Amino acid sequence: MSLLAEERKGFSPVGALAGARQALALVPVAMAFGIVYGMLARQAGLTTAEAGLMSSLVFAGGSQLVAIQMWTTPLPVISIILTTLVINLRHLLMGAALYPWLSQLPRWERYVSAFFMVDESWALAVRARARGEQDAAFLMGSGMVLFVTWVSATLVGQVVGAIVADPAHWGLDFVSTAVFVALLVAMRQGRANLLPWLTAAAVAIAVWHFVPGKWYILLGGLTGSLVGAWQDGN
Repeated sequence: MSLLAEERKGFSPVGALAGARQALALVPVAMAFGIVYGMLARQAGLTTAEAGLMSSLVFAGGSQLVAIQMWTTPLPVISIILTTLVINLRHLLMGAALYPWLSQLPRWERYVSAFFMVDESWALAVRARARGEQDAAFLMGSGMVLFVTWVSATLVGQVVGAIVADPAHWGLDFVSTAVFVALLVAMRQGRANLLPWLTAAAVAIAVWHFVPGKWYILLGGLTGSLVGAWQDGN
């Protein structure tokens, strides 16, 4: 454990700043991802205020993109709610992974940290904790950088959407995939996590093929987590 991590425990501005610095490397990709969402939201008929409000309150890129793709008239409210709920159920697994880190914090600090927990900030926090970081404000700091980036990019995307009619024509629809691939590469531990990854991928592909909806996200992640827990216990 580093001396810096040893000095920094609990929930402090120093820890938040450390997380913010780590998240800066993800800003360009998060910006591109947010711009794509803003463009698609404009095409779906959302105003700049509506798109910005969704990004500020929901702050979940994957589920927002899915919701926009389902945005038709009349609006299928129940279908959108259920679909995005299934997609975001993975946050239960993500939160459980960080519970030992956050469980000793006061309630408001846990809730604020949970709001800023997205895939990218979670991945950075898991890596930081594995390195010996003990200041749980790291998660909030990294998440806040990504939050500001995401909301700003949404607004930029609304403007760009008036110029670029089809994001897929420019390959911008691949941005979200690129983000998750980069996170997986950063979190690799050689052969140690090969079995959970392969199991999660196999289950996700099978469920995607045979089960309608977005259940493959939750079931793939849950299976990989269970295999990883079993592997660590043996």
